[in-house]
Amino acid sequence: MAEEGYKERGFFGSDKPGKEEADEEKGNGGFFSKVKHFVKDTIGFGKPTADVSGFHILHISLEKVDIVVDVLVTNPNPIPIPLVDIIYLIESDGRKLISGTIPDAGTVHAHGSETIKIPICLIYKDIKDTYDDIQPGEIIPYRVSVELLIDVPIIGRISLPLEKKGEIPVPYKPDVDLDKIEFDRLSLEETTASLHLKVENKNKFDLGVNTLEYSFTLGDDNIANATLSESTKIGQCGEGILEVPITFRPKDLGSAVWDIVRGRGAGYSMKGKLEVDTPFGPMNIPFSKEGGKATFQKKGKDRGLDESDFQDEE
Repeated sequence: MAEEGYKERGFFGSDKPGKEEADEEKGNGGFFSKVKHFVKDTIGFGKPTADVSGFHILHISLEKVDIVVDVLVTNPNPIPIPLVDIIYLIESDGRKLISGTIPDAGTVHAHGSETIKIPICLIYKDIKDTYDDIQPGEIIPYRVSVELLIDVPIIGRISLPLEKKGEIPVPYKPDVDLDKIEFDRLSLEETTASLHLKVENKNKFDLGVNTLEYSFTLGDDNIANATLSESTKIGQCGEGILEVPITFRPKDLGSAVWDIVRGRGAGYSMKGKLEVDTPFGPMNIPFSKEGGKATFQKKGKDRGLDESDFQDEE
């Protein structure tokens, strides 16, 4: 009987479960919930905050644009918190341009702030192959969405969604061609002239030309290699003229100079690079032209070259 009484009364002499047993039956939820709130309130744990503090175009070319998104994360807690994952997405008019995940993105110091840099590379060919209505030269809207997954002690894992909107370009290569060659002084020994290069901006944004590097060949002879620093603004979908001074010896050109004198012109080619400013950052734009024909004209006169323009050598 004593044995049966022990079983009925339980270890503490009662047939009702004790508080500890009740907590166990509830998965310790009540007890740990109180501890969690006690630690949170006493020690001062709180939810981190985040904000997109910057959107930078580091490098832009005709092939791609390199972007860095700055996310400022503030940790109000007394211990460091790890960033588990960063999930990002860039869209344009609701269409995905690129997405990805950056795992183990670092740690935010206790009672501190950290700027997390998210590098993103947009390849223009991929965009144009996917969306054929996005044409070179356009400016397209973007929306960048970032989700930070953070493990906060006591609180647990939380998600911080962020968003930023703006515009990015899809650059079109400007067309560079020879408009004309004007001479100031013409002799077989030395000729001073100016190349007039026409630059056609096919973009829907302005280009500020800062530097021109070029190589110019007339006939089979290279007559000019130089770097010109000239500040010229070419408006969106507009044209501009770059005037490039050159000095050369016509007698070194062989038959090319006589073809020009006779009005037949001479074949030319050129190649080089433009360094330009855009509203989105600087760009280096290579150019080349082959197969054209060049003629000379006297500066200030609308006519071609003839033998009377040659100055006698003393």
